[in-house]
Amino acid sequence: MGLMECVAKAAYKAGGQTIGVIPQKIEKNGHKSHFCSVEIPCDNLSDRKDLMVAQSDIFVALPGGIGTLDEVFTVAASATIGYHKKKVVLYNMKGFWDSLIKLLDDMTGRGVIREPYSGHIAVADDFESLKALLTE
Repeated sequence: MGLMECVAKAAYKAGGQTIGVIPQKIEKNGHKSHFCSVEIPCDNLSDRKDLMVAQSDIFVALPGGIGTLDEVFTVAASATIGYHKKKVVLYNMKGFWDSLIKLLDDMTGRGVIREPYSGHIAVADDFESLKALLTE
């Protein structure tokens, strides 16, 4: 299923460990990946995000759709109110996240986002920048 499946397949075939946090509905619909080393079942998308936040140190958002946006903003919003200090990195390959970054900048300029979002959402325009953010 899209980019996530491609990344899981490549990592799995290269000998890496892949972890899938899979809502029951996805399994019932037959959309389960064959490239998961570890499967963590969960009840729904909210449960999935809670598990991912609890088990992760940092989040990297590859190009994605509504689900990716939901995850990005769930992690960033919960960080803004102090639930954790984990950062989201928008991997802005080929400018994919440019329009979102422009929206965030506009919202900051209008005062809707009161503190710099860069405290919770970083941007990496290339792989070297991404690696540097992951090793901070």
